[in-house]
Amino acid sequence: MYVFSNPVGAGSLWFHNLATADGSPVAYDPQARAFIATPPFCANRDIIGCNWIAAKPGAFCRSCAMTTVSPDTSIPNSLANWAQTEAAKRWTLDNLGRWHWFRPEDPGTPPVFHMLAEGPTPVAMGHIDGVVTISVAEADPVLSTTRREALEEPYRTMIGHMRHEIAHMLWWRLSLRTDFIEAFRNVFGDERADYSAALQRHYANGPPADWSLNYLTTYASAHPHEDWAETAAHLLHLTDITDSVISSGFSSPALPHPGWDPYSEPDAMSLLRVAVSVVMGVNHVNRSMGLADIYPFVVSVEAQRKLAFVHEWLRKGAQGR
Repeated sequence: MYVFSNPVGAGSLWFHNLATADGSPVAYDPQARAFIATPPFCANRDIIGCNWIAAKPGAFCRSCAMTTVSPDTSIPNSLANWAQTEAAKRWTLDNLGRWHWFRPEDPGTPPVFHMLAEGPTPVAMGHIDGVVTISVAEADPVLSTTRREALEEPYRTMIGHMRHEIAHMLWWRLSLRTDFIEAFRNVFGDERADYSAALQRHYANGPPADWSLNYLTTYASAHPHEDWAETAAHLLHLTDITDSVISSGFSSPALPHPGWDPYSEPDAMSLLRVAVSVVMGVNHVNRSMGLADIYPFVVSVEAQRKLAFVHEWLRKGAQGR
């Protein structure tokens, strides 16, 4: 993610900013990938702190317009959780916009989001036919940590959920292409295998003993659909960590040249070599403060092959190139 220029003065702006350091209101223009100081702003600005621009006064921004079901705000903490969830959605959409997904130049269907608060019964997150369902309760750090530990996961955040669930929607979009399905099955396996039965086996028996040689996570081993979604999410993790490090002004001997843009890199293996080097360094920095690794995963040779496949299709898929 970029570090942005201030349109009305000195200093930098970060992706979630609503105002400059001196209090001047600003908003993000996702088409220009820049902050501006002029309305119209998103209709959700005063409700959930959305900092994107709108097409006209009183309208939602491009991201908020994708949410057709909003959470029940009478449920405690749901408004604050919804605000954080929408912020994670905007971040993920902007990541994918670097590859032209869900922007005006994308000829395909954009995702629809159902944002649901949790009462006594948990909300099952998922995707079906272009609709992404998200539990906003997962924005709560206590709940997220509790579920991460219960599932023995090394990583669980709302941005991670967004990248994973939107990846399912991306697969659905790509599956409409006749040249995608056969290529996908050659790498990930046959997605027509019974999904419910596969998940039941996964939760009953756990992953195969050698899962780390073939998958990025244990959950990816459950079914080809989950392998795709986990791999696509990890491609975004690795690409955006690297992009954020560069945008923050850090350097590394692993970088190919000054001004290198990870999102514009056509060679997946070159991108992965740099990204793995960068995340190893950032993990080391986190350890100096006694914090967990920000990327606690091992990228095996087989995982690299899958990441390269996803990279190829996400870079070309939105515009059908």
